[in-house]
Amino acid sequence: MANYQLEGSLLEACSCGAPCPCWIGEDPDGSTCDAFICYRVDKGNVRGVDVSGLCIAGIAHIPGNILKGNWKLALYVDDRATPQQKDALVDAWAGKLGGPLGDLAQLVGEVLGVYSAPIDFRLEQGKGTLKIGTVVDAEMAPYTDKNGVPTTIRDTIFSTIPGSPAYVAKASHHKVNLPQHGMTWAFYGRNAIQGNFQFTA
Repeated sequence: MANYQLEGSLLEACSCGAPCPCWIGEDPDGSTCDAFICYRVDKGNVRGVDVSGLCIAGIAHIPGNILKGNWKLALYVDDRATPQQKDALVDAWAGKLGGPLGDLAQLVGEVLGVYSAPIDFRLEQGKGTLKIGTVVDAEMAPYTDKNGVPTTIRDTIFSTIPGSPAYVAKASHHKVNLPQHGMTWAFYGRNAIQGNFQFTA
């Protein structure tokens, strides 16, 4: 049995201008990057535990070049998850089960905490909104060509959805209120990313 088989959608936004230089391995705008990354599992399981319909998010402070790691991360799990589902999601995204999520987890230097909260993840006709309790509030829309086809970025040195193209977007607003971990910010008109993922390990 596979450790996990997961497919779904991603919403993320950060403090960088759009498009984010981190995805091509350059230093973040302003030398550091403050971000959230939220995954909605539309269909999937972790070690046989069905986690379909649930979300997991990370709120991150990245102190320099993204490839050098040392991220500080607070994890938020959908409060609709059972204890078994929560453990499965955290184990996968914490890197304990290897695969592409394990590769991403290697960039995290410190997990500041793991919390449960209501997560309202909406992605409709290319426009995304995210609310995580009273901690995250964001809204974004993709860049497009003259015909309205979303602009994609792919074959990059860094990706939060490895193996899949990402849609370059702009967040009209991106607010985080997590003062206990020194993460309180509000950005307007900055970088955002949307996309779909398929992870197997």
